[in-house]
Amino acid sequence: MAAAPRPRRSALYIPGSNARALDKGRTIPADVLILDLEDAVAVEAKEMARAAVAAAVNVHAYGKREVVVRVNGLGTPWIARDIAAVVAAMPDAVLIPKISRMEDIRRARAALAAAQAPAELSLWAMIETPLAVLNAASIASTANNGSGAALDTLVIGTNDLAREMGVRLLPGRAALVPALSQCVLAARAYGLAVLDGTFNDLTDWKGFDAECQQGRDLGMDGKTLIHPRQVPIANEAFAPSNEEVEWAEKVLAAFDRPENHEKAVIAVEGQMVERMHERMALRVIETATAILPDD
Repeated sequence: MAAAPRPRRSALYIPGSNARALDKGRTIPADVLILDLEDAVAVEAKEMARAAVAAAVNVHAYGKREVVVRVNGLGTPWIARDIAAVVAAMPDAVLIPKISRMEDIRRARAALAAAQAPAELSLWAMIETPLAVLNAASIASTANNGSGAALDTLVIGTNDLAREMGVRLLPGRAALVPALSQCVLAARAYGLAVLDGTFNDLTDWKGFDAECQQGRDLGMDGKTLIHPRQVPIANEAFAPSNEEVEWAEKVLAAFDRPENHEKAVIAVEGQMVERMHERMALRVIETATAILPDD
């Protein structure tokens, strides 16, 4: 198993055209800030938002938070200038919306290469159409092909996906669970992180918590958010629990005993555990250790 990724329990969208929100992002305990140039920005504000986001990233004022810029779609008139500004500002990653097929990843990489993007700039992909879900495995398979920016994370756009599927977003999201699971399978098969979609009702906190728990149960690394008040709930839901950390420590300690060094299967408190569980335990500890200390 690959090393644990950075914690991505909470990924807050911040409109690039909202100067106050960009500044407030410095104090929000989200693991990820997604500075948005796409859906959250009106057409007449695109140019202003691009300049504001580039300036915010350049200041490097967001501390340990992972900073991602969501650009406009590959077929829009803003994409070339978005990519140029992102590469110059150098966030942690660029998020490309409306990725539907493997060819879209190739186009995104070509655009980044043309702008002379450094190797450390990661590529994130929005999965928000039925075609994208059907092609999730082939999209994820481009992660480690050694060509251009490394594909690191899949971000599920549940609002657009539900609209294009013609389903209703009801509590429990039964109509979307197969698609969500397919995205998780694709991400895990190729070593990618995967983030759940947003929850739109800012008055239903019980419902939001339930959807976070569902995302965690489905295997998501975290959830994309639309309001700072959602951050603490997502952070708690997607963090390893105290019980999980305690069990992981016991598993690692058991395998570390001299008499167990060569064993593939051992017993820990009456439960049979394998080397696979040792790797899972290590991931839990690494994730818990990496969580921002000020949360």
